[in-house]
Amino acid sequence: MSKKDVYKTVKEQSRSLLVEKKSKFIANVKPVDNEEEALEFLAQMRSEYSDATHNVYAYVIDENNIFRYSDDGEPSGTAGMPVLDAVRKAGIVDVIVVVTRYFGGTLLGTGGLVHTYGASAKQGLIESKIVTRQLCDILSVKTDYTLLGKMQHEIKERGYLLSDTIYEDLVTFIISCPVDMTDKVIADITDMTNAGALCEKIDKKYVDVEEV
Repeated sequence: MSKKDVYKTVKEQSRSLLVEKKSKFIANVKPVDNEEEALEFLAQMRSEYSDATHNVYAYVIDENNIFRYSDDGEPSGTAGMPVLDAVRKAGIVDVIVVVTRYFGGTLLGTGGLVHTYGASAKQGLIESKIVTRQLCDILSVKTDYTLLGKMQHEIKERGYLLSDTIYEDLVTFIISCPVDMTDKVIADITDMTNAGALCEKIDKKYVDVEEV
């Protein structure tokens, strides 16, 4: 898994189909945390599509800057590299893309292969929902009910990422904030409530903050 505070990846596994001159290109995309997971998925796809003409792949793992790709029998540079380029142009890491081709009887030529493998990979990445993942501190903000309306208004106005609101003797807001903004968020909440809110860090995790 990426060690960066912010990075882009895909949210979920996907499968998409692109047909070009009767050749079928099936893009299977999966988020992965390490090279071992990528290789396991590749083996799974090779088994599932053992009758395919080609199983082209590319993967990028942010930790240790690992990237691999293969043309799997297609002319050199026409398949694996276009798939890798699609991943790089999207700025995505921690992902594997396997593009399976079933030959339709018509040669596509070098340019056609480059274009179609790249387009298939791009379509697959979009289907998997590209997200920006940010390392966040999870804050518990407790207030009494007299501050409920004000807190709800300020959370909306300031664009805080609210994941839950718990109504007990006190109201507890669970807020995610980027780690480099935590001190400011706590100071702002303390100021806006005249120190009437109790803020506490309860966790730290990656949060999907934006979808492309």
